[in-house]
Amino acid sequence: MRGIRVCVVAGLMTAAVAAGMAGCGTPGAPQPPSLNLPEKVADLEARRTGMHVELAWTMPRRNTDKLLLKAPVTVRVCRADAGASCMDAGTMQAEPGARTTWAEELPAAEAKGDARVLKYFVELKNRNGRSAGMSNAAAVVAGAPPRAVEGLKADVWKQGVVVRWQADGEEAMVRLKRTLLTPKPAKEKNALLSAPAEPLESTLRVDDVDQGRALDKTARFGESYEYKAQRIELVTLDGKELELPGEVSGPVRVDVADVFPPDVPVGLAAVAVTGEGAAAAIDLSWQPNTEDDLAGYVVYRREGDGAWVKVSGAVVTGPAYHDTTVEAGKTYHYAVTAVDQGGHESGRSVEATETVPDAGGAQ
Repeated sequence: MRGIRVCVVAGLMTAAVAAGMAGCGTPGAPQPPSLNLPEKVADLEARRTGMHVELAWTMPRRNTDKLLLKAPVTVRVCRADAGASCMDAGTMQAEPGARTTWAEELPAAEAKGDARVLKYFVELKNRNGRSAGMSNAAAVVAGAPPRAVEGLKADVWKQGVVVRWQADGEEAMVRLKRTLLTPKPAKEKNALLSAPAEPLESTLRVDDVDQGRALDKTARFGESYEYKAQRIELVTLDGKELELPGEVSGPVRVDVADVFPPDVPVGLAAVAVTGEGAAAAIDLSWQPNTEDDLAGYVVYRREGDGAWVKVSGAVVTGPAYHDTTVEAGKTYHYAVTAVDQGGHESGRSVEATETVPDAGGAQ
C-alpha cells in the first residue's frame, strides 16, 4: 500500500535502526522558552519610626513558570506619595525564598507637612530587567512626626515601676516599650505551680499622657528592665486609623528590688477569755494581708505606757493569736505587724486594748 509508513522492526534493534525510528510517532507542540520572571511579592510590610522606614517581605522561590529561581534577584523599591507615581527609592539583590528587609531615612519632602499616606512597593526583575509586576502596597504615614520623648526616668514603687518623662503639652499618645534584662531558663513542661514565663519584649499602655508618667504594675520584684518611650500620633486617612510614630527615646534601666515592707495590718480586735477552771487568756484577731510574699505576723504587747514587747515569739502565720501569758485584773495593749519573706516588717497596727477580769469577780 502506498502512503502508509510502518515502523516495525523484527528481531534485535540495532543502533542504526533505533536512530531511524526517532521520527516515528506524533511530535508535541513546541514550548516557548521561560522568561524567568520572578513571582510577585505578596506580603510586603512597612513600618515608620521617626525619620526611619523599614520594609520586610518574603522572596519567592519560583518564577511565573513554576521553575525554581537559582540566582539572586534584583529588587527595585519605590514609593508613591499621595497618589503620585512610584518614585525609585533604591535597588538591591536578594536570595530566592529569603526573608528580606530594606530601610531608608525618609527624604525631607516626605518628612514634613500634613499627614498623608505614603505607599511602598517592591518589584522583582529578571536579567533582562523585566518583571511580573509590583508587589502589594505597604503604607506608612508621611508628614512631620511628633516630638521625641525627653527626660525619661524610672523609679521603683511598691505598686510597680513609675516611668516619667518631660511633659510638654503634646497631645500625641505615648507608647512604652519594656525589655526584660534578666530572663530565666525555660522550665520543664511538667513543672507544677511555676509562674508563667515573662515575655522578653512588652508594649505598655500609657493613660496619664498629660502628667508625663506611667505606672507599670506588671513589673516583677527581683527583675531588671529597660524602658524606652515613643510618641504616637493617630491619624485617619482613607477611612483607616494609622499611626505616625516619633523617634524612640534612649533607654533607662531599672532594677526592681523589693525593699518595701508589707501593708500595716488592720482590724485588730482583742477579747478576754475566761471560764471556770480555765486560765486567763486574750484572743486576738485581725484582717489578713494579701501580699504574695507575706511570711506572717508579729504580735506586740505592752502594759500602761511601758515599752512594746514581742509576745508571739516566732512569726505567726495566720491572722489570729491566743495570748495565755496574761494575769487577771490587768489591762493590756496590743499591736500587730506584718513581715514578708525578705524580712521586711511593716509598722504597727492601731492598738487594741483589753482587760482580763478578776478571777473572784466573775459571776
